[in-house]
Amino acid sequence: MERLLINGGRKLDGEVQISGAKNAVLPILAASLLTNGCCVIKNVPKLDDVYVMLSVLEELSVRVSWQRNELRLDCSRVAPAAPNPEILGKIRASNLILGPLLGRFKEAEIGACGGCSIGSRPMNLHFAALEVLGAKVLPLEAGYFVFAKALRGGEVHLAFPSVGATENLLMAASLAEGKTVLYNAATEPEIVDLAGFINAMGGKISGAGSDVITIEGVKRLGGAEYTIMPDRIETGTLLVAGAMCGGRLHLSGARPEHNQALLQALQQAGISFTYNIGDSKESFIEICGCAGRPLPLQITTASYPGFPTDMQPQLAAMLSLSQGQSVICERIFENRFRFVDELKKMGASIQLRGNCAIIDGVTRLHGMSVCATDLRAGAAMVLAGLAATGRTVVEQVEYIDRGYEDFAGKLNCLGADICRLDNFGNEKGCKLVV
Repeated sequence: MERLLINGGRKLDGEVQISGAKNAVLPILAASLLTNGCCVIKNVPKLDDVYVMLSVLEELSVRVSWQRNELRLDCSRVAPAAPNPEILGKIRASNLILGPLLGRFKEAEIGACGGCSIGSRPMNLHFAALEVLGAKVLPLEAGYFVFAKALRGGEVHLAFPSVGATENLLMAASLAEGKTVLYNAATEPEIVDLAGFINAMGGKISGAGSDVITIEGVKRLGGAEYTIMPDRIETGTLLVAGAMCGGRLHLSGARPEHNQALLQALQQAGISFTYNIGDSKESFIEICGCAGRPLPLQITTASYPGFPTDMQPQLAAMLSLSQGQSVICERIFENRFRFVDELKKMGASIQLRGNCAIIDGVTRLHGMSVCATDLRAGAAMVLAGLAATGRTVVEQVEYIDRGYEDFAGKLNCLGADICRLDNFGNEKGCKLVV
């Protein structure tokens, strides 16, 4: 397993460009299956999850070509075959082929989908929504076969504003007969990005970003050119890194309007920042690290626009150095606190009570050997290592590669001292200063 070696205690300072959003590009790649034309997707982050999703598309006969961070997808030969279950099992987002294949071919087969072990993410909401449109679900030994004679629009009420179920329904309903109205839809910016891509293909979706979305089905969708939105979780992670390590960070392309819950929390913790709302070239957030230890907070994760569960571990790392007692309650994923034992190895004082973490701030963290238990927990361990005294080793770095483009490289450009070691202990990418 590859690992990161971090010499902590260095101030972060400088400018960095925010990459395209992982949670936007994956459903948009899946949505390309809705057309028999060609799609050009720009600002695509080079992440392990993206490579896996492209492998899924190639299993379905999509022809893929890269040019820097731009993808060309030729979907003219797509057929509704069952992708290799070993590939499907690597990421959770592989279940997003369900909606577009059902919409275009009226059938789809998916196996057990993978992803981080952060809690239960059942498919029942996806299936219940698609059944309203006329789909039938047949359980298989290791997956599901979903089919329909025809898809017809209807009123769909989600029991929970599931992002994945919203995405699958938008894609399937785009090629259904008539109008579909989705109530209690997820409102995340990534949903808006997906709807924007489908509309660029000729779709008719309105209301994305609100909890009621209307989809007017069309007979066919064509190819499109589209630019992926900036990653709000990478933005948030770097904001917290700046708050923990001092200095001034300028995050180019960051969208403040997508990070309001986090910015409010940082402000309450005594962190200073400025920002500009504009297009991708003008938008930014600039943060000045806290002059002293951050103030304690009480945070509860919630669906967007509430505080994002994907930023909970990173904020916990910051609050482990706060001036008092903080409380973080997790309301989305029941296994999201698996990182706590790793943070405690570094000297953090955290107690778990049900779905809440009680964090008593300490004056410093100490470098240790820790594991990334999932994607965002891995990022949190890196942030803790940056702020800690001494050397930190973060194992299982492949989790981090799933969702952050050149994470160590970006941090090193800001003044961090991180070295990546391969499976044989050889240095990769940077020189470790001892």
